[in-house]
Amino acid sequence: MDRQQWDSHRIQSLRRHLGLTQRELADKLGTRQQTISEWETGMYRPRGTSATLLSIIAERAQFEYEAKPKQP
Repeated sequence: MDRQQWDSHRIQSLRRHLGLTQRELADKLGTRQQTISEWETGMYRPRGTSATLLSIIAERAQFEYEAKPKQP
């Protein structure tokens, strides 16, 4: 999964797929719960190591994300 694809909806979907709270996901990534919240609200996007770790976690969890088509 390309790390540029980590938008707010995809991050939240992965977290829910894993059955984790924001704090639990933050602990897995070595970051703060506030950071996860900021990603999920679209304030920021993960970069660098965080994006790579999200991709690794998603792959190991066999996470498949289907983006909803945009309404016309």
